[in-house]
Amino acid sequence: MAVKFRLNKKHIIGGKYVGILRARGKGNPTPSLEMIHLGNVVGEVTVTPVGTDGDNWEVNAQIPQEFLMDGVQTFLFVFEGQTEILDRFSVITGEPLEEDLRAEIQLLREELDMVKRAFRRHCIETLGG
Repeated sequence: MAVKFRLNKKHIIGGKYVGILRARGKGNPTPSLEMIHLGNVVGEVTVTPVGTDGDNWEVNAQIPQEFLMDGVQTFLFVFEGQTEILDRFSVITGEPLEEDLRAEIQLLREELDMVKRAFRRHCIETLGG
């Protein structure tokens, strides 16, 4: 049975994301996470065990200042080298938005890029053998 993980944001304060990663089942090794922006790994994500059971970790990531600009900037958290999105958040700056539609479109673009990469990798592995 595969271990299931769930990442929940606690808060973002001072440009720092803090969340709790929980696993179903105990005794898991500390996972490695990446923060993705526009299809690229950005910043550094630290994952620190909470307790000794191997089922809870605190996740910390500083949002790089160079990615805070006008518009909607969407950040995703994934396991290192994987495409399954564990959590996401958007930072909206500049002119107030009439709707949150831009954030949703940006998120769809990021998810589509991840699916395309995973599909290409699958095709190479399947056909290239």
